Amino acid sequence: MAQTVFLASAIISGAVAQAGPSGTAIRDYRSVAISPAGDRVVSLESIDPGNGKRPHPTVVVRDAASGAIVAEFDPCSTCSYDKPSWSPDGKALAFIASDSRAGSASLQVAQAAPGGRTRALASLQGVASSARWAPDGRTLALLATPNARKETGATAAGERLVGEIGVAEDAQRIATVPAEGGALRLVSPDDTFIYEYDWTPDGKGFVATSAKGNGDNNWWVAKLSHIDAGSGALRIVAHPGTQLNTPRVSPDGRTVAYIGGLMSDFGSVGGDIYTVPLAGGEPANATPGFKGTFNTIAWRGKGLLANALVGDKSSVLSVDPATGRHATLRAVAASTSAGDGRMSFSADGSKAAAAQEDFEQASAIVAGPIASMRAITDDNAHLPPQVAVQNISWQNEGFNVQGWLLSPRNKVAGKKYPMIVQVHGGPAAAASPRFVAPGEQGNPLVRELVEKGYYIFLPNPRGSFGQGQAFARANRRDFGGGDLRDILTGIDAVAAAAPVDTNRMGLIGHSYGGFMTMWGVTHSQRFKAAVAGAGIANWISYYGQNGIDQWMIPFFGASAYDDPAIYRQLSPIESIKVARTPTLIYVGERDVECPPAQSMEFWHGLKAMGVPTSLVIYEGEGHSIRKPDHQRDLRKRTIEWFGRYLGE
Repeated sequence: MAQTVFLASAIISGAVAQAGPSGTAIRDYRSVAISPAGDRVVSLESIDPGNGKRPHPTVVVRDAASGAIVAEFDPCSTCSYDKPSWSPDGKALAFIASDSRAGSASLQVAQAAPGGRTRALASLQGVASSARWAPDGRTLALLATPNARKETGATAAGERLVGEIGVAEDAQRIATVPAEGGALRLVSPDDTFIYEYDWTPDGKGFVATSAKGNGDNNWWVAKLSHIDAGSGALRIVAHPGTQLNTPRVSPDGRTVAYIGGLMSDFGSVGGDIYTVPLAGGEPANATPGFKGTFNTIAWRGKGLLANALVGDKSSVLSVDPATGRHATLRAVAASTSAGDGRMSFSADGSKAAAAQEDFEQASAIVAGPIASMRAITDDNAHLPPQVAVQNISWQNEGFNVQGWLLSPRNKVAGKKYPMIVQVHGGPAAAASPRFVAPGEQGNPLVRELVEKGYYIFLPNPRGSFGQGQAFARANRRDFGGGDLRDILTGIDAVAAAAPVDTNRMGLIGHSYGGFMTMWGVTHSQRFKAAVAGAGIANWISYYGQNGIDQWMIPFFGASAYDDPAIYRQLSPIESIKVARTPTLIYVGERDVECPPAQSMEFWHGLKAMGVPTSLVIYEGEGHSIRKPDHQRDLRKRTIEWFGRYLGE
């Protein structure tokens, strides 16, 4: 896949009037970033009318106190935009735009002065993301993949496997260009894939997570690296024994902090905070025993500001990296998101901004002093809640476990309701509050199921984020064991708290949740219908089929060739003769993470056992089902499947 990347500049003009959404339309906020001074907020905003079509985003700058729109940029009406980045002086913005249909993209720079022009600065054939300013504001860096064969990331649809396989790999590299324009210069080595990066404070280099070889596969064995901005020379800083993410260099240039832990997907960040000298050394865990999962860090002075999932709450904390002492500055039972993680912080650390939502309240930008952040937008205030929500907590085998229970807002007294158990992917992730919208947006499957009278249970069993690393690691070499027991115990906790009919329960999940669905119907008879998306039936065959086998070693302890017994033990296909539950199966045709052969193998096994089943393979799709027509078809099939087997 080839895209042309341009670096361009635009001027922030005066206030822009823009109509807000109406009816069931939702204004979506993504990639929120607060300016260094904390006086402005930028985000990617779009209005989703709920017609099933993907809305086009614009780059919107708002006053951080009033929420009033100061400026808006939309240089390419057919483009998608990458997260905007503020210049160090807060007078300019940079962001990348990509138009896959036209094979072009542009990196915009917006300055806080009268006017409104856009100026192209550089171009690249390929794909690009993650624009970042040098500390002195004179240079811009970005991640560039020249002549890319596919979209970056294992969840994107894989390239077609024809011809000689594995002889050429995409290399995502750090590139730089002067902020005033000029030639784009590829800096990092051409045999190394750069996943994340940040400038060093002196502007002379970068700290990055990097690995040689296939970029989709090798993030799980990535090393912490330093790259010289002049020569491009790469030096290994550390090779941790855990996955690592979000490397950040201290203001004095001596220490790198990063989030390290057991992570199953790139982008699903979670773990403890580690530090290591930039000169090199052994990483040290600064937060051992922390009963939560860090997902965002930023140096502010000698300390760190961080965001973490702690139980059911998204929390902002101050952390002393030397002692590990931390203090909670803010905690909300909601989901937050920002351009670089879950929260964006001002230069002095006194203010922050993010997009925030929960099951009953649609997204809004929140900003201000950390302890008293408030909503500065109300575009979605007209949207009524569609579900009722309960926080369900229980204990099992020494663990504190948490989940969410969604239900109709108007219930009939004395009635027992069927329930769908939805298991999240990962496993290193968590079910978090996401707004359930009245239209096609915001998880319409949940809305339609609740409208039809179902309760929806979203458990976070062992292996999930939110309870600390011991909890996140508790399903190693035990997939489907303790986590299924946690879920079944959670069902009992739900039954004690809500009017659910445990004789009419369904099970659904995607990715690891798809595996858990396949495992659940081969290890329990409690579910009367199931829907398994992009699941894994046979860990032995999967090891040789998937494009990301490196993720499996930390979870299984060895490869399938070195310890095949544990792979067989945890494979649903080994217990296929136990299956009795009617199961709908679906997968993307070009899924790199969970290839269609896995779904086909499970479908074949169920058919051989005489179990009602159906398999749908969606053409051209990767690990996520992205095309609106496919999404609608899948939702229709899912609702009909549960209705057939869980009806009155």
